[in-house]
Parts: sequence; structure tokens; C-alpha cells
Amino acid sequence: MITDSHIGRTYPATDPYVVSAAKVAEFADALGDAANPAYAGPDAVAPPTFAVVLSSAAWGAMFDDPELELSLSRTVHTDQRFTWRRPLRVGDQVTATLTIEKFRARGSSAFITIVVGLDDADGERVCDATSTLLHTWPEEIA
Repeated sequence: MITDSHIGRTYPATDPYVVSAAKVAEFADALGDAANPAYAGPDAVAPPTFAVVLSSAAWGAMFDDPELELSLSRTVHTDQRFTWRRPLRVGDQVTATLTIEKFRARGSSAFITIVVGLDDADGERVCDATSTLLHTWPEEIA
């Protein structure tokens, strides 16, 4: 089960994801912001919350770690913050690396804070996506 000893654990980076004009347009449309000129054309950038698409891809490594005994179906995503160094641009090739930052147990539940670093093909940090997750175990496990 996840404990304080897992704080600082970092998982391997995801495969590179290429930010495409089509995916940016789909995401902007889903937000109701498809008409925003920032999300189209040769200098298009992704909406800031597009980082969720990339960061959530890194969650799999943590949920697949048998030592932690976590289940996505028993998890609520309670908070999300982004620290941007520059916008994501169409054409960026980005990898996501997850690190467990904090852990607080409360009975059969735990708050887990993770940071997913998004890096471009040159290894430069584009964004840190910080999420707080609430996970609950069955009473007989906790």
C-alpha cells in the first residue's frame, strides 16, 4: 500500500505525444472556445487545460504499480493546478513524467499529490501539472 516512503517516486516518461492542430481544435471545441484565434492557424497554441490530456497519460504507471495498491475506480480527482513556462504549441513533441509529491492517510482514505512534468523534445520543461487525488481502500484493507 502507498505510504510516506513512496514520496519522491518518479515513473518513466510516457512516449512522446505530438500536439496536433486537429487535437487542439477538438479540445477547443469541447471547451466551447473553437472560435478563439489562438487555437488555429500556423502559430496555434493549445488551450491551457490541454495539459490534462498529456498529464493523465502518465497516471497509468502509478496506477499499474502493484506496490501502491491504487485503483482508478476508487479515486476522485480533487484539485488541478498548472505551472506554465510557455504555451503548448501545435507541433510540440511532449513527454510526461509523474512524481509522487505528497501523501496523507486518513483512515481508509488518502490524499495523494502528484506532479506531472511535461517536457518538450529538447528536454525543456513546458509545464508542471499538479493533481491532488483522493483514494479510498475497502475497510478490510486499510
